[in-house]
Amino acid sequence: MPMPTIIPVASGKGGVGKSFLAANIAIALSEAGHRVVAVDLDLGAPNLHTFLGIRNRHAGIGDFLKARSAELTDLIVPTGIEGLGFISGDAKTPFMADITYQQKRRLISRLNHLPADYLVLDLSTGTAFHTLDFFRLSPFGLLVTAPDDPSIMNLINFLKLVLVRSVEKAFSGRPAIRKLLANEYIRPHHQQCSTISDLKTKISSLDPAAGEKTATLLAQIRPRVVFNRCRTPEEFTFSQKLDDTIAEKLSIAVDYFGFVFEDPNVNRSINARQAFLSAAQKSEAAESVRRIARRIEASWEIPVPDSAQQIRQDLAENSATGR
Repeated sequence: MPMPTIIPVASGKGGVGKSFLAANIAIALSEAGHRVVAVDLDLGAPNLHTFLGIRNRHAGIGDFLKARSAELTDLIVPTGIEGLGFISGDAKTPFMADITYQQKRRLISRLNHLPADYLVLDLSTGTAFHTLDFFRLSPFGLLVTAPDDPSIMNLINFLKLVLVRSVEKAFSGRPAIRKLLANEYIRPHHQQCSTISDLKTKISSLDPAAGEKTATLLAQIRPRVVFNRCRTPEEFTFSQKLDDTIAEKLSIAVDYFGFVFEDPNVNRSINARQAFLSAAQKSEAAESVRRIARRIEASWEIPVPDSAQQIRQDLAENSATGR
């Protein structure tokens, strides 16, 4: 059986709608006829079930990690939405936010063999190592940001640490390089390498071949970005600032997969214990989420040329139709 396509969903800070998007992208993909499993990997504060419109009464990731004989497939529960299963987080098992390396390896191994076309992983907010490693399960992880400076700067910091972690894991047998990278985590921000290019230069000074390997590795990482909780189309101008900063500091490219407006129906659906995409099917935000799902179907594992222009075109078309 082929392994599922993994869609890790992360954010640099809380409050930007990460879990909302993870849940509703999973719903949209299942609506399109795919087998989908939504997995709550926010092990410190799991709440993905809330956005799926179900109660968290089931055994989950914490129970799987505690009971070594358990199988992850046995924890998939129906959501009431055809084609969509759900695995809950650690609501019944405390202290799972600090899982061990061995637990993480076991969990990742089982995730890769779940019976699904797509796995949508709702990750913890922040930069804990296990969050970075779950995001690294795909070189095309989805990053959610609000259109404001704090959210974007936190996204950039998260992405920088993903890159550092990726390089660190690639050189696990090279103590000098690992020490260099480990210092990036513990130094005060003003003492860290200001750019990923600086970091590559330092690695190359230790070993030119390692510098070339680092460049090849980083060129394969191409995150997808969604702007959420937006108020006006003009807020997409933040994408240019994001592009410029990522090019300068991280030396990689990103693709834009969506722009979702703030919608009061989100809170109404949560209070009514309904999934947003089911409760507000014809809203502009619902159509934006479905558009993200179509981009995932068409382009998840390939670069998307002029992705920002495509988002601008979507906004222009919506404006012309009065949506």
